[in-house]
Amino acid sequence: MIPPKAALGLSAPASTGALPANLVAFGRLLRRAGLPVGPAELLAGAQALNCIEIGDRTQVRAALRATMVHRHEHFLVFDQAFRLFWRDPEAGRHAAAMALLEGFREPPPKPPPAARRMAEAMRGDTPPPPKPREEPPEEQLDLTFTASERERLQTMDFEAMSAAEIASAKKEISRLVLPLDARRTRRFRPDPAGPSADLRATVRDSLRSGGEILGLARRRRVVRRPPLVALCDISGSMARYAQVLLHFLHAVTNDRDRVHVFLFGTRLTNVTRQLRHRDPEAAFEMVSHMVPDWSGGTRIGDSLDRFNKAWSRRVLGQGAVVLLITDGLDREGAKGVAEAADRLHRSCRRLIWLNPLLRYAGFQPKSQGVRAMLPHVDEFRPVHNLASLRDLIAALSARPAAARPQQRLPFP
Repeated sequence: MIPPKAALGLSAPASTGALPANLVAFGRLLRRAGLPVGPAELLAGAQALNCIEIGDRTQVRAALRATMVHRHEHFLVFDQAFRLFWRDPEAGRHAAAMALLEGFREPPPKPPPAARRMAEAMRGDTPPPPKPREEPPEEQLDLTFTASERERLQTMDFEAMSAAEIASAKKEISRLVLPLDARRTRRFRPDPAGPSADLRATVRDSLRSGGEILGLARRRRVVRRPPLVALCDISGSMARYAQVLLHFLHAVTNDRDRVHVFLFGTRLTNVTRQLRHRDPEAAFEMVSHMVPDWSGGTRIGDSLDRFNKAWSRRVLGQGAVVLLITDGLDREGAKGVAEAADRLHRSCRRLIWLNPLLRYAGFQPKSQGVRAMLPHVDEFRPVHNLASLRDLIAALSARPAAARPQQRLPFP
């Protein structure tokens, strides 16, 4: 990159000097970071730079962001890219010299949400050095009865995964699709081939021809997927699973409408608006500021009671499906859990309890919280690996008549 003059690139018009080349390189950096930047955005940015004071860094940043960014969730990535690309090299050398003279450096601040993505995009400018050519050793591998890494990842417990395996699992989770069975609503829409006649529309159309009915207007019921509500436990015993399942809930929230996500430990927190941010790093950064009780205790009864009183009438309409993600371990000895779970069960169409403790073959409902909630759920499923998530998606996509029967529990 050609180092810019003054605060940015130069003090001449944008059509001359090194600024066009730098602007094209900046557009390539944004495109590698995932932003939809093409020739139209570059031309619009060049025209905007001709209309402002090129020596003012604030004006240049505002002009480029207004012309090259079209979505609000891309602002964080653009701001990080602007700070990294259009930096002043003299200011960096001066700061390094002052740090050497003083003999110490302050600890680096926490990187912003888009820092990792921009670091990967900046590394794309410099290709890695070529590796020395080595003669591969002649080995013969017996691939009989061996499984691929992806297949092994499907059945591995989230709690037993390493950091690299957790990252691979998050990528697999982002590709999962969650279709729910469509439900007929009370509303109708005009349809020339609809199954029922619309008498009101027929009479209204006849007024155009002096009251003569020339044809029947027809209509059809509106079919829409029901709302999906997720209540996820983020206590200490569920922290490892909640970290991975939050990626699943983020992907579902951005894939479909009418999805509501609540986190609870010692209190209930609605994080639906934060998870609707398309950038997962920015979304989880906002969630971390919203949730003060991560990896703390659990008050299942109080949290469910709070949800029933404050949120059930808002989000549990039109045959909603509720996913209750918890291990059932309550610090208050299941106080009020049975009453709150019963009311929640009667307010929704399906209540599915996802419990990671079901991964054990000899699991028995010995805790008071598990015994209090079991009679009030429709399905009791494990959620500890990718295979269990795929089974959950298959169950939610099944027809209502086949998916709602009374479940036979795996223990007496």
